Formats: sequence, structure tokens, C-alpha cells
Amino acid sequence: MKKQNLIVAITGASGAGYAKRLLRAIPLDKYDVYLVSSEAGRVVYKYETGMALNNDLPPEVRVYGESDFTAPMASGSFPCAAMVIVPCTMGTLGAIAAGLSQNLIHRAADVCLKERRPLILVPRETPLNRVHLANMLKAAEAGAIILPAMPGFYHKPSGIEDIVDFVVARILDQLGIEHNLVKPWKGLEGDEAYLTE
Repeated sequence: MKKQNLIVAITGASGAGYAKRLLRAIPLDKYDVYLVSSEAGRVVYKYETGMALNNDLPPEVRVYGESDFTAPMASGSFPCAAMVIVPCTMGTLGAIAAGLSQNLIHRAADVCLKERRPLILVPRETPLNRVHLANMLKAAEAGAIILPAMPGFYHKPSGIEDIVDFVVARILDQLGIEHNLVKPWKGLEGDEAYLTE
């Protein structure tokens, strides 16, 4: 079976751990991963993970700079299954919502929207102001999937890795990629099914 192309972008919001985990959860026997990071994304990645981005990637991942408009994903003729921006800064989200293409991340996102391909934005910001919310709505109306890094706790996480896995599992679900990071919710059974005060 021919592998599909998948774009992952990293921007300078806090949450590098989500990107790191996602890049290790994508089945590389089924996907060719094209990674683009902003300079701020690289700085935050190193600060939060303790590793330089280029030294902390699976060797199969193809890396591009944010100013490289000659990269394959800058064109709609490049076949792509989907794009994920994780984490996604509010500045990046705003540029996408406004249709700006100031760097390769914005351009690749714009291409996904115009070609009706899945674009998953994983914003990591709190609290949200009216501009943030309006931009999320504009991006969603243009076809983007807004998947905030808001972990649940019903899977009873035992540490930070389990919390990160929850968000990454939701990303993989949107991509249609099978995983075993978090068990799907099957409801409560027995005494647990009855909530008491």
C-alpha cells in the first residue's frame, strides 16, 4: 500500500510535548511525515523537552524551515492526507483565519483549506480573549478542526505522559489513525453508573 503524506507543524506555543508524542505515534510505515517548525517553535521545543528539535526526531521525518516556500507542501499539487499544527500559537491561528501566508506553516495550512483537506489546529492558550475566539470560529468556518489541548481525566492519568497521550489520541482519532494511547470511553458499569451526591 502506498504511503500517504502527512504535514506536522510546530509553533512557539507551550506544549512541545504534544508534538513530540505525536511524531512518535504516527505509523511511519503508512505515512511520510513532513515537518515544519517556526523559529519560536524550535526554541520552545528545546526549552520544554531539553532536546534540540532536529536531534529529537525519527530519522524518517523530513524537516523544512518556516521560510522555505519551495517546500512541497507550499503547493496544492502536493498530495497530502492532512496537516496538524501542534501546538498552534494564537498568532498562527490568526494568520490562518485571515488567509495570510507569511511563512510556510501559514501557506501549507491555506493550501489544506483551499484543497478541502483536513487541517487540525491544536491551540494551547489560556485564557482566551474575544479575538482568539473569533479567529477560532473563522478558521472552523473555513474548514479547520479546532482541537484545543484540553485533556480529560476520565482515563485516570497517573502522570504527565498520560495527560499528553489523551490529547495526542484525540489528534490521531481525527486523522483516522488507530492507536492504543487511551482506551475509548465505554460508559460506567455497576455501582459507578449511579452518581451520588
